[in-house]
Amino acid sequence: MLQGSQPLVNRVEAFPLRLGHEDAYLGTPPPGAEGYFLRPPWRSLYSARFETLLVRVTCEDGTSGWGEALAPVAPEVPAAIVENLLAPALIGADPTAVRPLWHRMRDLMRERGHLVGHQADALAAVDIALWDLAGRLTGRSVAEMLGGAFRDTVPTYVSGLPRPTDAERAELARTWAGRGATRVKLHLGHGVEEDLATFDAVAATGLHVAVDAHWAYSVPEAVRLGRALADRGALFLEAPLAPEDVEGHRDLARRVDLPVAVGETLRNRYELAHWLDRRALSLAQPDVGRTGVTELMAMAELAAARHVPVAPHHSTGLGVVLAAGIHVSAALADLAFFEYQPTTCEVAGRILTAPLPGGPAGFPLPAGPGLGVEVDLDAVLQNTTRLQNTTRTAPQEA
Repeated sequence: MLQGSQPLVNRVEAFPLRLGHEDAYLGTPPPGAEGYFLRPPWRSLYSARFETLLVRVTCEDGTSGWGEALAPVAPEVPAAIVENLLAPALIGADPTAVRPLWHRMRDLMRERGHLVGHQADALAAVDIALWDLAGRLTGRSVAEMLGGAFRDTVPTYVSGLPRPTDAERAELARTWAGRGATRVKLHLGHGVEEDLATFDAVAATGLHVAVDAHWAYSVPEAVRLGRALADRGALFLEAPLAPEDVEGHRDLARRVDLPVAVGETLRNRYELAHWLDRRALSLAQPDVGRTGVTELMAMAELAAARHVPVAPHHSTGLGVVLAAGIHVSAALADLAFFEYQPTTCEVAGRILTAPLPGGPAGFPLPAGPGLGVEVDLDAVLQNTTRLQNTTRTAPQEA
């Protein structure tokens, strides 16, 4: 790896964070929920707090870059991977050689099946930090380093209407429309008839409406729902079946006349290629907090080769990964839209010196080198749940 006069990496730090908020992601937790909890019929664990992993990579000259993983539960797990497996591969490396470093770190555990899961999440955070650092060292934004932005403002849709009744959801939808929103996604999966009733109530506001079913349905149920949504002009149907059921999604996509959206579970181009080859999705939703910048762009090129648009996923990630998502969205030729999570964005700015502008109508591309955001280190340290054993520093020369 070429070094020249480029300052080299000499420090890698991991910060597993937990930030409280009056509302959890997707609304108030169920009564009596402690720690992690379930939201039936959804099967995944959720947290009452906003949990994430930040990573800082620093050079000999003191220049730092920040990254973030999508780590909505147990951020200590990918933090340990950063500290024990990825950091040693970075010390002494040229931080501007981002893609070679991505390949080096990916190969550490690939034959052990760790191209996915927590290993991939940890790699995503480090990869984002390297892109940020390379931009700061060269004076260029991440979008510029990716070849340039196709747009200065990234279009969005509002994700979720966390209210208990359809009337209240419709009222909240009208509020968002008044703030410039044109699209909204409902988090459903409560039964075909109930989901359609909610859709109808919200669609009556004039907004374009999508549905996220959170992997809740069987193929026959999803076909019924999908056909009814297609007749109603829905934007897309996201995550209708179990996330490992590629063939079920393929069957569904052939039987309904609306985009079937999948991608938040996919960490790499190899997983996405299988879905694309099977024609099992028609809207790709990779999350930069699970893929990193390097791999998301590779996945987007695969999707483009199949004429599948990309709508990057964003859920509980805070200010750093939000900025990364905006940069990659700006650099995608065939972008559909980017996910705007209102409550998450309220929390996201708490780890930055200034919150990112934008919201229900779109996000402007952040100005400045790298990701274009500044992390508030004091806020990070105040919310870090584990400070010991999270630093790798180059040994001091005698």
